[in-house]
Amino acid sequence: MHLKRLWIMFKARNWEFFRDRASFGWNFLFPFLLVAGFGILFGGRERAEYKIGVFPAPAGTVALETLALPEAFKQTRYLQFVGFASGPDALEKLRHHKVDLVLQAGPPPHRYWINDSSPQGYLAEKIFQASLAGPEVSSGLLRERIQSAEIRYIDWLFPGILAMNMMFSALWGVGYIVVRYRKNGALRRLKATPLTAFEYLGAQMLSRLFLLMFTLLVVWFGCDLIFRFHVEGALGNIFLLFFLGSLSLTSLGLVLASRGVSEEFTTGVLNFISWPMMFLSEVWFSLEGAPGWVKHFAQAFPLTHLLQGVRKIMNDGAGLTDVLPEITVLLVMTGAFLAAGAYLFSWDR
Repeated sequence: MHLKRLWIMFKARNWEFFRDRASFGWNFLFPFLLVAGFGILFGGRERAEYKIGVFPAPAGTVALETLALPEAFKQTRYLQFVGFASGPDALEKLRHHKVDLVLQAGPPPHRYWINDSSPQGYLAEKIFQASLAGPEVSSGLLRERIQSAEIRYIDWLFPGILAMNMMFSALWGVGYIVVRYRKNGALRRLKATPLTAFEYLGAQMLSRLFLLMFTLLVVWFGCDLIFRFHVEGALGNIFLLFFLGSLSLTSLGLVLASRGVSEEFTTGVLNFISWPMMFLSEVWFSLEGAPGWVKHFAQAFPLTHLLQGVRKIMNDGAGLTDVLPEITVLLVMTGAFLAAGAYLFSWDR
């Protein structure tokens, strides 16, 4: 391996990225927009889990004091009351699952409608029925509360957005780019130079790692200035996990780039891998309660272990010894992907 050739290819790939202003700007803008959107929607206030349609009432979210409904029901948390001018309007929204329960405002007896195919509606009905019964005290029950540091939804979601952006950048920035070079003959011309396959792949990987970590730091500290994320563990440990995750994802991109000659087929393969990884690696939501086979299948993705490790450190204050299983899996996956990519790589086919 000649370090000068490696350095030249490393600089060339970085300059190509920075000079593509559209791609460069989007890599920073996209995660900022996602974090800002979720922060505005879910940050700093309680999320309404159930939507209750009420008629007759002014359209839109209605003030609780104007509703002639049981006081216990109005004071129940996580309910959003949406007003409708007439019953047919409210029932149409209920039919399309846009509200979970419809109530006719007025004195008792209270009339309500539910959609039998709506799980949310079933639970909303139980809450409404319980409020009509009034508070019940049982001497055989003792209600207790636990005290813990509050983890906002945006604190839980933020690592997922960063990891998702890292995943797309690693897979498309390596896998798709190398296939494009192979298709237009750029790799065949490089083959005629003293550059070796190891030097070329190493330069591509180092360049992508540099760009991923640079983007990560800018987005992290930029968003933190706005949302003030709560971090229990050490930032250095978090960035180390992100580095190992980017290493594994970039290695996976090299495997996808090793043989492809069709941009269209490569696009399909990248989507086939990235979209299941995004939904099953707990980027947007937890897999608690999912079937066991789904959880086991998710363990095959490097993104799953990256997010598990980062969230343990960020939200639970774990140290490096606590995330050794995740670190070990990421390193093993990186080694396997690199070996496969080096073995399969071809300059021109």
